[in-house]
Amino acid sequence: MTPLSWSRASIRRFLLVLLLPGLGAVFAGELWLAWRTASEAADAAYDRSLLGAVKSIDSSISTASGGLGVELPYRMLEFFELTAQGQVFYRVATEDGLVEIGSANLPAPPRPLLTGQPQFHEGAYVGQAVRVGSYARELDPPLAGPAGPQRVVIQVAETLEARTGFRRSLVLQSLARDVLLMVAASALLALAIAWAMRPLDRLRQEVDARDPQDLTPVDDTGAPAEVRPLVQAINHHIARNREQAEARRRFIDDASHQLRTPLTTLATQVAYAQREADPSAQRGVLDKIRTQLDETIRQTNQMLALARADSAPPQRQPFDAVALSEALVRQWWASAREQGVDLGLDAPDGPVPLQGEPDLLREALANLLHNAIRHGGAGGHVTLTVRADASGAVRLSVVDTGPGLPPEELARAGERFFRGGGGALPGSGLGLAIVRTVAQRHGGQMQVAPGSEGRGLAVTLTLPAPPTSEAVSG
Repeated sequence: MTPLSWSRASIRRFLLVLLLPGLGAVFAGELWLAWRTASEAADAAYDRSLLGAVKSIDSSISTASGGLGVELPYRMLEFFELTAQGQVFYRVATEDGLVEIGSANLPAPPRPLLTGQPQFHEGAYVGQAVRVGSYARELDPPLAGPAGPQRVVIQVAETLEARTGFRRSLVLQSLARDVLLMVAASALLALAIAWAMRPLDRLRQEVDARDPQDLTPVDDTGAPAEVRPLVQAINHHIARNREQAEARRRFIDDASHQLRTPLTTLATQVAYAQREADPSAQRGVLDKIRTQLDETIRQTNQMLALARADSAPPQRQPFDAVALSEALVRQWWASAREQGVDLGLDAPDGPVPLQGEPDLLREALANLLHNAIRHGGAGGHVTLTVRADASGAVRLSVVDTGPGLPPEELARAGERFFRGGGGALPGSGLGLAIVRTVAQRHGGQMQVAPGSEGRGLAVTLTLPAPPTSEAVSG
């Protein structure tokens, strides 16, 4: 299967495909171990009988006459042959092979025999596979003739029918046991996987059964530890969708709240202009319509900016706060001069790096400058200040010498549609709301306080330092 098809396969099938071959390999290993164990058990049991036959023959060997004599235990050999369910061969000989009794040419042991220590091995005799037990001991007294110690070698061999049948019986029993274990393990594995998948099935059913408008978090109380991060990620996604839905709802509410009155006023003024016959009076009405249209366009732009600050996905980039402030002061210079307001900039000589959304920050500062110039009055002063502290945080302040706000209204500055009680000029009450939302979107905050010496108003945006010292662009 390709990686893509693996990713699309069910978890159940994926686990079974991975685990069943492993179980098969374990089963094969268990079968091989069963064969080894059965072989060792059969050899141990039958070699013990083989050694008994060797010892029985050894006890019948005599050298009292000066030669090698053996009185074979025929009854024991017949019983041993019956137990072996095959043929039995024996050989008694001196180590030099000069004296030999029994079946000649039985397979010799692969290693030299140690006195008193039996050795068992397999070989072939007269075309049959046999198992041979060999044993050597010193003759006492030795045979007449050769000087020095002499050893006698006793060998008993049996064919492998009984041994092989016993081994096969043990292996078949082990195979039957392992097959049952394999089937039971596979069934338990399938049941365990199905049981482990139940939380995912419940989660799927719960999400499928939800109303499209239901944006409450999914309950992860009964979810296993492995599934809980998935539920938390789903809840995080739901929370973001809820925020976007709330932002859309607020925008619709704001638009309906703010545009209904201006549009009604415009309709009334147009109807009045249509009825007015005097050209000079009609021109005066048209001037009022133009003023109302400009204010309505500004309110609409403010609402769009607020909606974008609420819900648009972040698009952060590095920029220079000083360059942005200089461009804004140049943009509003002409408007400030028309109003008779002295507009100035107080900023460091070098760049002040920030990371964020310069377009939104420009919109926020433009609202502050517009409000300060508009309410400052002729002869007033408006200053845009840029400062960076030791930690790298940046403070952007717009300070004016206008009427300001009463202390009881400072706490409400930044609420949507809130306008100070002393405001005689028309407005939407969205300017400071935009500034506060932009500051929060950048991880900062907005502070509103009286200006220098208690005159006017000072609105400050405190924004966190950029995460890295990247190059800035204006």
